[in-house]
Amino acid sequence: MKRKLILAAGLIATLSACGGGRGLMGRERPDEFAVSRQAPLVVPPDFALVPPAPGTPAAASVDASKEAMQAMFGGPAQRSAAESAALNAAGRADAAAGIRSQAGDPDTQVVNKGNTTRDIIAAPEGDGQEARAAVPQ
Repeated sequence: MKRKLILAAGLIATLSACGGGRGLMGRERPDEFAVSRQAPLVVPPDFALVPPAPGTPAAASVDASKEAMQAMFGGPAQRSAAESAALNAAGRADAAAGIRSQAGDPDTQVVNKGNTTRDIIAAPEGDGQEARAAVPQ
């Protein structure tokens, strides 16, 4: 009989721990929302857009590729007089804007400059002491 009483008391204690309310010892469970305070809602700053000034080009008329080139590479760099003269002599104003993207294209038409140009380009690098020039006949 004593065993049944101890077993019944143990079952009651175990089952009371599973019950709702304040629990076995009167403890309250922590509230996960009460751990930290909620930050107050903040209205973002007013980014007031001003209308464009009269005579300003519309946003749709701005060339996106020129804007991108300006953002990536900046404006025209200051060049010395000698560098400017060399660039002008090389035809700086006549160069196409996208020429670098077309240089390796297999459909690019090239002019055969002959074996001499190929040999000059393929020549090993040296100090130039043993360089010889020969005119083909």
